[in-house]
Amino acid sequence: MGPDGLGLIRNAEQVETLAEIGVVLLLFTIGLESSLAELLAANRTVIWAGVLQVLLTTFVVFMVSTMFGYGVEVGIFHGFLVSLSSTAIVFKILSDRRETMALHGRLATSILLFQDLCLVPMVLLLPVLARSGSVSLIPIGWALIQALLAVLMIFVVARALLPWLFRQVAVLRNREIFLLFVIFVCLGTAWLTSRSGLSLALGAFIAGLVISESEFSHQIFADILPLRDCFSGIFFVSIGMLLKFDFLLRDIFTPLWSLGLMMGIKAAVVFLIFLSLYRSVRLGVILSLSLAQIGEFSFILARLGEGYGLLTQEGEQIFLAASILSMIATPFLIQAAHGLAFGLEAMVSEGKEMSASEVGGRGENSMAGHVVIVGYGLNGQNLSRVLKEVGVPYRILDMDPDLVRRAKAAGEPITFGDGTRPEILQQMGIEKARVLVIAISDAVGSARLLSQARRLRPDLYTIVRTRYLAEIDHLYQLGANQVIPEEFETSVEIFARVLQEYHIPRNVISLQVDLVRKEHYGTLRGLHLRGKRLDELSQFLAGTTTDILLILEGSPAAGKSLEELQLRSRSGVTVIAAVRNGASVHNPGPEFRLEAGDVLVLLGSHKDLDQAAQILSPESMPGEPRD
Repeated sequence: MGPDGLGLIRNAEQVETLAEIGVVLLLFTIGLESSLAELLAANRTVIWAGVLQVLLTTFVVFMVSTMFGYGVEVGIFHGFLVSLSSTAIVFKILSDRRETMALHGRLATSILLFQDLCLVPMVLLLPVLARSGSVSLIPIGWALIQALLAVLMIFVVARALLPWLFRQVAVLRNREIFLLFVIFVCLGTAWLTSRSGLSLALGAFIAGLVISESEFSHQIFADILPLRDCFSGIFFVSIGMLLKFDFLLRDIFTPLWSLGLMMGIKAAVVFLIFLSLYRSVRLGVILSLSLAQIGEFSFILARLGEGYGLLTQEGEQIFLAASILSMIATPFLIQAAHGLAFGLEAMVSEGKEMSASEVGGRGENSMAGHVVIVGYGLNGQNLSRVLKEVGVPYRILDMDPDLVRRAKAAGEPITFGDGTRPEILQQMGIEKARVLVIAISDAVGSARLLSQARRLRPDLYTIVRTRYLAEIDHLYQLGANQVIPEEFETSVEIFARVLQEYHIPRNVISLQVDLVRKEHYGTLRGLHLRGKRLDELSQFLAGTTTDILLILEGSPAAGKSLEELQLRSRSGVTVIAAVRNGASVHNPGPEFRLEAGDVLVLLGSHKDLDQAAQILSPESMPGEPRD
C-alpha cells in the first residue's frame, strides 16, 4: 500500500511515528514479561550461548564484509544487523505450535531476549563507528559509561516511584485512567531516555522491567497487549513500505544471494554453538533454523546506520529485501526443522556404538529393573525423591548442563544427553529397565523418544507426561502404556474431592477415577463410554458399599436408640457396627442408644449413605464436610 506499491499511502513518513510507537510498546511488553531477578540469576549456559551467538555472528559477517572490500566500521555494522533475530515472529510461531516450554523453545526465547538487550550497546556504538579512521576503544568506552550512568539513573528513579504511583492510580478503581497511566509511563520513560541520547525502545524496556516486579504486571500486560499487537503490526507494514519494487525488478539475484549468505552464516553459527554446548544435533538444527532470520530491530539499526553513513541507499534496499524474505521463510523453516533435525541426527548416529565409559563406567550399565526418568524438572525431581525413599533404582537423563551438574553434585544418578537418540537410551540401560518415564515439555521430542524406546524395547512399560490434550491419542498409538495429561489429572483430583464432600464412598470414587483413566480420559474429553465400560460404571455406582460416620455434638440422633431413630426405614442403610471409646460393638441391637462421639459403620448404596448422613448430621451444619 506504500508509494512503491499500489500508492494508497503516498508519504511513508506518515506511518513512521505509529511504527515507532509499535516498537516502544513491543519493548515495553518484553520488559513486562522479563524479570530482573531472573535476568540476574539466568542460566550461565544460556548466557554463554547468547554472548557467543552475537559475537561470533558479528565476527564472521565482519570478516566476510572485509573480504568484499568494506571498511572495518561498515563490517562491524553489518555484523550487528545480521546478529539480531525476530522476537515477535519466532515467539509467536513457537507459541502457536505450543513449543515455548520445550527446551528449544526456552532456549530460543532466552537468546532472543539477550539479542534485544544487545540492541542498546549497538545503538550507542553507531556514532563511534561512523567516525572516520580507526575505531578507538576510548570513545567507545566513554560512550558506554555515559549510557550506563543514564540508564542506571532512570532505572533507580523509576523503581522508586512507579510502584507507588501505580498503587495510587489503582485506588481510583477506574480502568480507563489505569490504562492511560500505563501508556503515559511507557511513552514517558521512552521520551526520557531519548532526551538522554539513548533510544526510545530502551526506555520502554526499562519501564516494563521495573513494573514486572509489581503486583500490577499481569493486569498491565493484559491491558497493553491489544495496543501492542496493533502498533507492532503497523511497524511491520512500515518496513514493507520501505522496499522499492523497481529496485527488485532491476536486480533480484543480489538480494537472494545476500539472503542465502546472511541466513547461512547465522544458522551455521547457532548450530555450532548449541552442538558444542548441548551435544545435540537435533537441538542445533531446530535452533539454527528458528533463529536464522533477520530481526525487526535490525531495521531500526539499518535506518540509524544510513543516517550515520554506514549504509548506502542501495545497500539498505538489498538488506531490506533479503530481511523481508528471511521473515517470510521463517514459518516454513520452523515447520520443517524437526523433520530435518531427526533425519540429520539419524545420519550422524548411524553406526555409532555404545560406550560404557561415556556414562561413567560399566557398573552403571549393569543395573537392571530400574526406572529411566527422562527430564529432571519438577515432576522428575519429585519422582526420583520418592523412588529413593522406597529403594527403587533409577537413572535420570536431562539436557540442561547446569541442572545436570547440580544434580550430580547432590549425588543423583543423572546423565547429560538427548533421549531421542537411541544410543543415549542404550547408555541408560533401556534393555534392562523396567519402567520409562518421559517427563519433558516437548511434544515432538516426547513422541520421538517414545517411538525409539518402543523400537529398542517393545515390552517396556512407558509413562508419558504431556501438557497438551491433542497428544493423548497420538502417544497411545505410539505405544505408551500410560499418558498423564496435567490438566485432566487436575480435573480428576477436583471431582474426587467434590464427590467426597457429597459423601460418595471412597471406593466408588476410586472406581470412577480408575474408569476415567482406563478410558484414556475419554469422558473428560467429551467422548461417550460404550458397551461394557458403561455397564461397569453403572454397576459400580449402584452397588452396595460401606462407609463410616461420626455422631457430632448437636446431632438429632444423639440420645436416641436405633429403634427410635428408624434409620433403616428412613434411609435404607444398615448399622453393622459402632465404635465407642475405642471399643467396637458388632451388629448393635435396636435398643442401642447413640451418643455424641460414636462412630457408626454403615452398609448401603451411596445414595442411601448420603441420606443417612443428612439424618444424622446436626441441622445447624448442613454445609460442613461429613466424616
